[in-house]
Amino acid sequence: MIWTFLKERRTWLLLLLSIQLIILFISYIDSTIPFMSMLYIVLLLTLLCITFVVLRYMKETRFYSNMKNWDHTYDLAELSSADSPFEQIVLDAVTLQTERYKRETSYNYILLEQEKDELLSWIHEVKTPLTAMQLMIDRLPDETLQRQLMYEWLRIHHLLDQQLHQKRIPFIQNDLYIEVSELEPIIHQEIRVLKSWCIQKGIGFDVSLTETKVLTDAKWLGFILRQLITNAVKYSASSDVLIESSRLDDHVVLTIQDTGRGIDPKDLPRIYERGFTSTTHHEDGASTGMGLYLAKQVADSLHIRMNVSSVLGEGTTFTLTFPRKNEFVRITGM
Repeated sequence: MIWTFLKERRTWLLLLLSIQLIILFISYIDSTIPFMSMLYIVLLLTLLCITFVVLRYMKETRFYSNMKNWDHTYDLAELSSADSPFEQIVLDAVTLQTERYKRETSYNYILLEQEKDELLSWIHEVKTPLTAMQLMIDRLPDETLQRQLMYEWLRIHHLLDQQLHQKRIPFIQNDLYIEVSELEPIIHQEIRVLKSWCIQKGIGFDVSLTETKVLTDAKWLGFILRQLITNAVKYSASSDVLIESSRLDDHVVLTIQDTGRGIDPKDLPRIYERGFTSTTHHEDGASTGMGLYLAKQVADSLHIRMNVSSVLGEGTTFTLTFPRKNEFVRITGM
């Protein structure tokens, strides 16, 4: 701050210095003026100027130092009061701007909440005809047409489900219910939804659960598994998806392994980015790039470590490592 102050006041400081030099120069060329006496006066004036500058620095920078350290939480009470007319101008401008931002933020938040509520309501309304459509597809006599329509139905259902949870994720802390949950029914429920698609692609599931219970939110865990299992089915053909659970260092570990097309090594660091699809299969229009992004957001909220390993052309393995019970107690305050 001191260099900023000196830079701001450099013209005044140069003026004071010039005055002292002019006095010394005049006393030097004019023999009638005692040079040593004038030098003594100049030294006293210089000390006086230094004292003045130090005092002004302490007074003038207090307000601006406080503003520089302001954490921009829009709490005007944290700003010190103005001690000069110019500081008052700055404080008035900041106050007016802050009040304006608060009004705009409040208004935009209301609009966002309305949009979210309308979208959630629309998604729930769409689910009714989707359910009726599923029943009609199940009654179709043509099995080939039935499988094709069911695949498209699943895509619509999956996209709506992603959109629904995407809007809920920012408020996920209000929707968490942590309890000891059975893994098997959650996994089987997600597999059951994809049954017709798996039959069409010749994909089976090998579920082997050494550890059957985890401490988590069953509904949101189901959403994570839905994204991972759907990806495993989408990018595999005529193979089994292996789902296993085990215990490692007192953590329950759940792995989902497929033998599909795999992920290019250069894509691995980006798979959790919003909207990222693939550089190898960039033309794949069926991929939205949102599934893994949303799954990672939910996993972080549940304090589940999500890791991935993949070999291009050989398959992909996702690993979910659940927190210990005592860790969840510390994290959630249960």
